[in-house]
Amino acid sequence: MHKPVLLNEVLQFAAPTAPKWILDATFGRGGHTRALMEAHPDAKVIALDQDAAAVEYAKTSFAAPIAAHRLHVEHFNFHNISQLPNKPPEGFDIILLDLGVSSPQLDEAERGFSFYNDGPLDMRMNQEQDLTAAEVINTWSEVELLALFQKYGEVRRPQRVVRAIVNDRKEKPYQTTRELASLIERVEGWRKKGHHPATQYFLALRMAVNNELSGLESCIPDLMRALSAKGRLIIITFHSLEDRIIKYAFREAKELGFPLTKKVVIPSDEETETNPRARSSKLRVFQRGNSDEPAAFE
Repeated sequence: MHKPVLLNEVLQFAAPTAPKWILDATFGRGGHTRALMEAHPDAKVIALDQDAAAVEYAKTSFAAPIAAHRLHVEHFNFHNISQLPNKPPEGFDIILLDLGVSSPQLDEAERGFSFYNDGPLDMRMNQEQDLTAAEVINTWSEVELLALFQKYGEVRRPQRVVRAIVNDRKEKPYQTTRELASLIERVEGWRKKGHHPATQYFLALRMAVNNELSGLESCIPDLMRALSAKGRLIIITFHSLEDRIIKYAFREAKELGFPLTKKVVIPSDEETETNPRARSSKLRVFQRGNSDEPAAFE
């Protein structure tokens, strides 16, 4: 079962706003949404996800709040938040983004996100899009693959892996996650105990397939503008590049508001012990309005 990360912290930052309108822009399996609705029984929630499977899950598992018009679920990518219909005129009191991959996406082999489960090289969060991880691996040039793994995967020296990919795909295109992971294991070797050598390569592929960094960077100002007068934008990241984008975007948006969190919020030791997937998570909060307002330092 998917466990929402940093849930207690999300609820703490949401509480002072007494939200009437909440936007969960990355619904997943609805863990954060469920907890926020329980904590704020008068709030209405709009939930977005670009994964059609998540939307279908919401329709069956959240049927009662949907029927009661407390929850509205859209098959929608938050990167396009400026085009979202039916936004509340007064804005959202809470906007939440959890930028991690949901447990079902990782655990279902056919989605192709995990090197532990053999499946097609897919990695699309939105299965209606054309670009897949297989297309990236089999058609991008050596130069493009080097840049991808260095920038998004932060792999220092991916040259040997990339040369092996380019050489091997001449004979047979890569089709499965196991094929790619096995090559990386063979070329890189296990250098760090408990850390699969394919981890950063798969992360880079996923981010490229789903346009995660550039899409995130371009939409942050629109997310801020979608907040109510003292609304809060809560973002959970799992990658240093994502966190850096959020950190500087929050600092530079002085005309809209201010970062509520002076330091990044990380999970407790207790949470990381019970939910290992929370280990790399980080949380930052932005508040709309002026920093000299009383609510700013709660």
